[in-house]
Amino acid sequence: MLRTILIFGLAAGAVVALPMNLMMIFGQPGHGSHSMVTGYLVMLLALSLTFVGVKRHRDRALGGVIRFLPALLMGLGISVVASVIYALAWEITLHATHFAFIDDYSRAMIAAARAKGASAEKLASLSAEMETFRAQYANPLFRLPMTFVEIFPVGVLVSFVTAGLLRNSRFLPMKLTPA
Repeated sequence: MLRTILIFGLAAGAVVALPMNLMMIFGQPGHGSHSMVTGYLVMLLALSLTFVGVKRHRDRALGGVIRFLPALLMGLGISVVASVIYALAWEITLHATHFAFIDDYSRAMIAAARAKGASAEKLASLSAEMETFRAQYANPLFRLPMTFVEIFPVGVLVSFVTAGLLRNSRFLPMKLTPA
């Protein structure tokens, strides 16, 4: 089971990290909402490997039957590995881009507030918040858990759905090969 968790967790982490980091490196600054939707869709797609991994384990190691809790725990294990890979890949991207993300993010937040007609006081307050956030984000003990928490809740949701579906042995039953 641990081998399956590692294989599918590493694969899901790679599937989510590569496009997300390419979007960061080659994307256009200031397109936050579009990239956020795209980012979460990529996460959902990558974490669908959780379903594949749990089903494979159910069919190959358990004879086509798995209970809810073991399926959930296996899904969570895959999600943890994928989330760690994603967080580590984000760290590599941040260093490769010389932490440009935080500057782009700050500018985009202030520009969005300005476009909505925020007052000078509100803009000054937001600028101060962004400076505080920049200082916090420079600390890896703040940044790493924050990055992990971006993806892990998606993995939890996928794990619950996977466990709920695959606990029923009639759902996508195991294919028997003729002897």
